[in-house]
Amino acid sequence: MLIQTPSRKPLPIEVRGSASQPLGMSASQFLRDYWQKRPLLIRNAFPGFQPPIEPNDLAGLACEEGVLARLIVHDEKRDRWTVKNGPFEEAEFGKTPKRDWTLLVQDVDKWDADVAALLDHFAFLPSWRVDDIMISYAEDGGGVGAHVDQYDVFLLQGVGERHWAISDDPDAPLDFRDDVELKQLKVFEPTHEWLLEPGDMLYLPPGLPHDGVAIGDCMTISIGMRAPSQAELTVDLSDFLAERMPEELRYTDPDLAPAKRAGEIDNAALNRLRHALPFAAALDRDLLADWFGRFITRYRNAQMAAAPPKATTEAALDKALAAGATLVRHPYARLAWIKGKRDATLYVSGQAYDCPAGLAERLAGERELAFERAPDAKEKAVLLNLLNDGHLGVRKGRRR
Repeated sequence: MLIQTPSRKPLPIEVRGSASQPLGMSASQFLRDYWQKRPLLIRNAFPGFQPPIEPNDLAGLACEEGVLARLIVHDEKRDRWTVKNGPFEEAEFGKTPKRDWTLLVQDVDKWDADVAALLDHFAFLPSWRVDDIMISYAEDGGGVGAHVDQYDVFLLQGVGERHWAISDDPDAPLDFRDDVELKQLKVFEPTHEWLLEPGDMLYLPPGLPHDGVAIGDCMTISIGMRAPSQAELTVDLSDFLAERMPEELRYTDPDLAPAKRAGEIDNAALNRLRHALPFAAALDRDLLADWFGRFITRYRNAQMAAAPPKATTEAALDKALAAGATLVRHPYARLAWIKGKRDATLYVSGQAYDCPAGLAERLAGERELAFERAPDAKEKAVLLNLLNDGHLGVRKGRRR
């Protein structure tokens, strides 16, 4: 006999708030069921809401030195987007079209105490998680296009109405358009759509596609959370640790054996690197090797070879080598290589190139290369890349 347990009732995506519960539920329930998990529309989160700043005052703030502001205009017929950065002159707002434009002002809570007071309603979150309050004012049709944010955000409607569309499809495409300065999605197919009025609030977790469009004159208050990327954390941590490390702690190799192949970064070197950098133990071998190859070949004074004014073609290279020309390494080019499963990765002045291992060893060990036989297709591709990046030059020779 099969015993069926009752399925849990699906969580609502829309609730109603009140003066005592702006989230429409307790903070504990919201954090458990929605925070960083699913979107939530809270109708009447702030009953009788009165915006803490007027649109004219927001525009005035956008004219102040040191304020981060953007003016975004959409030419709907051509689907062109124009982005201007502040601070602005007052006359700029007189030049805006009748519709389809948006003013975005960051960090308004740092400039206006009444706006900052809104954060008291979000005291259930650690204060260090809060980034800023951004406020947007838009004329009819204004918006920034379909996009995703990589942080949690509460979108509180302040003035007028805004049409919001979201997609909670886990397989929604996240590719960006390459013809727009803004990071807009190429494809956006909404699964939910709402019209928000003053006092309504929409919560969106990170990475959820959404699009907001003004219906008439509209002001939206965006309470955004701070969510540093792993890249930001890694860079700052490494800088923090580096400042506290004694100069005498260095990469060492007292067990060094004679090099078998010129320029190779072998497994023994990578093992020593792990010893020198204990916090790199979490990195896999290939990632650690790729970083080290780029790092160790960058010249300490940041001198870089310049690409030649005219690129070398395959035909020109064939002709030069047939005439006895040699290839000469740029004096500032530092080279190393790491053997892979098939070929190798050649590192030159911080750049990486796929390269046959034999050629990589030659390039790392010889400052001037002569060729008794014509390079094969793989070798020629590497040599052309190095020539056209300025790491190699051609020295003419006598025809053989």
